[in-house]
Amino acid sequence: MIAAANRLLAMRCGAAGALTLLIAPVAKSLAADADAADDCAEAVAYSDEHRGLSVLVLKDGEIVCQSGGDTIERPHELWSGTKSFVGVMFAAAVQEGLLALDENVSDTIVEWRNDEKKRGITIRHLLSMTSGHESRIGRPQGYRASLGEPVITAPGASFQYSPTPMQIAGELLSRKLEAAGEPSNPIVYLRDRILGPLDIKVAQWRSGPDGNPLMPQGAVLSARDWAKFGEFIRREGKIAGRRVVDPEAFAALFRGSDANPAYGLTWWLPRTPLSPDRITETIDLTLHTGSVPADAVIAAGFDGQRLYVIPSKGLTIVRQASIDPAALRRRNNDSEDNGWSDTKFLSFFVEP
Repeated sequence: MIAAANRLLAMRCGAAGALTLLIAPVAKSLAADADAADDCAEAVAYSDEHRGLSVLVLKDGEIVCQSGGDTIERPHELWSGTKSFVGVMFAAAVQEGLLALDENVSDTIVEWRNDEKKRGITIRHLLSMTSGHESRIGRPQGYRASLGEPVITAPGASFQYSPTPMQIAGELLSRKLEAAGEPSNPIVYLRDRILGPLDIKVAQWRSGPDGNPLMPQGAVLSARDWAKFGEFIRREGKIAGRRVVDPEAFAALFRGSDANPAYGLTWWLPRTPLSPDRITETIDLTLHTGSVPADAVIAAGFDGQRLYVIPSKGLTIVRQASIDPAALRRRNNDSEDNGWSDTKFLSFFVEP
């Protein structure tokens, strides 16, 4: 009798223990969901304090945080966030054999062949902002006019953030495409190879004074469509499992240069710059490099337009903001983000 009672008690205890094991993960999951909701709310509140329009966060491809209502669907200026399309455009061109990152620009821009200061500039130099063209902010010149801009340092010697190298890259790719019998518009190439297959809708791509698409700052698209591009980056340049960019060129986009470890080929990186400059310092992850995983990459535009991709965490994060008209009039472009901190914003979603 006593033995039977003990067995019954043991069975009941075992059932209770099993129930506890079932309840514990559920409770933990609910707590995690509540914490995530709190983090989302705090991130959105911080964004709103800095004229935020929309926040969209994807975890492993699923939306886990969003704000802004229909602003997520509304096309918005990316400003210099546009530049990161250019790097991917060139990685696709490498895949198709149109060019190599380390070839001399003067192989295509023949006007430079007799220019001692320019003939050694490579495509990699253009995309890493180390071509030697003087750092400046403001509306770019046209493609051909940019070819005449002077260089002030030797190629690779210094980081000079400027629209000029991007416009020169546009002229170079245009000539490459024309020579290959393709439409010479670089944005048509980007649309056909990358954006179209990803179902990314570009509402507008602004043109420069020569009528050509602005490579440094022309794209206008919604947060949702920008997030699709971020997911493409997170998935290592693959569409439906098929690689559409050269793998080595793609990896090179996210490696800094000797002149500035915090800037790859059109992408910002959480690295410490060798010689801090006012542009790099606006991406304050470069000042707090341990605050996010080392594989984080950033497309950044004027007044806090941001696309963050953190593959190790499965995260793609878009943040868009309204433009401060006063800052725009001053034409300070990326040099002034009005107190926006990438480090603080990302702290709501990731731990170092």
